[in-house]
Amino acid sequence: MNRKDLVETVAREAGLSAAQADAAVAAALDGVVAAVAAGDKVTLPGFGSFEPRERAARSGRNPQTGEALEIAASVAPAFKPAAAFKQAVAGR
Repeated sequence: MNRKDLVETVAREAGLSAAQADAAVAAALDGVVAAVAAGDKVTLPGFGSFEPRERAARSGRNPQTGEALEIAASVAPAFKPAAAFKQAVAGR
């Protein structure tokens, strides 16, 4: 499923026009991105939670040259599915 398919599903299920559904999907995704970027956790019961996770600095190796290098600490978005989501996927 891509964004277009998601918008079509939202439009059909919610009884919205395609433009309204596209605006709703965009607003929801923008809200999640903005909250996680601000350091907040976003929890959607029955679906899962999005949160920023800190990655510690670590040593790595260039696979082409074998040279050791330091990988800087960073923050990455993470998603943890809810139990209902996991059960739905496992029971398909």
